[in-house]
Amino acid sequence: MIFEHLLLPDEMLPTFEDVTPEHLSSLGIKYIFSDIDNTLATYDDATPPENVTCWLDSMKNSGITVAFVSNNSEERVALFNKDLGLTAYSKAHKPLIGKLTAAMNDLGAIPENSLLLGDQLLTDAAAGRRAGMYVIIVPPIKDKKTLFFRFKRWLEVPYVKKFKKLHNSK
Repeated sequence: MIFEHLLLPDEMLPTFEDVTPEHLSSLGIKYIFSDIDNTLATYDDATPPENVTCWLDSMKNSGITVAFVSNNSEERVALFNKDLGLTAYSKAHKPLIGKLTAAMNDLGAIPENSLLLGDQLLTDAAAGRRAGMYVIIVPPIKDKKTLFFRFKRWLEVPYVKKFKKLHNSK
């Protein structure tokens, strides 16, 4: 498969809450560049749920910086980030890496100490890989059921199977 390297993450975890400061420290990760929708919250969550703010606090208290890099609109990202005040980029156009690179530059991060956290292989994993970052993918919290999203998820199936085969997971 020609895109295999770009679409296979380093890890697939059950939820973003399984990304712990201890695990990141063992990997040398100091920066998380996270998607928002279906990674940390549903599209219906205008503001971060309590479990997200607790997770963000645990990262901050451990010296890990979190920034948002989302393909969603400026309004959506600004509202979600309003009370958090984190570095946040909207309309990132992932898998393009322009905004991801800008976010890394803004924070003084380098690919070797950075993580891309997302829920989609075709956008998040591909962007993180292209930027040279460590990539963790989580299942979508509440996936959209439109034909477009169902088609994108269908395209990801062989890569998810390949990941599971390579990592002996179910």
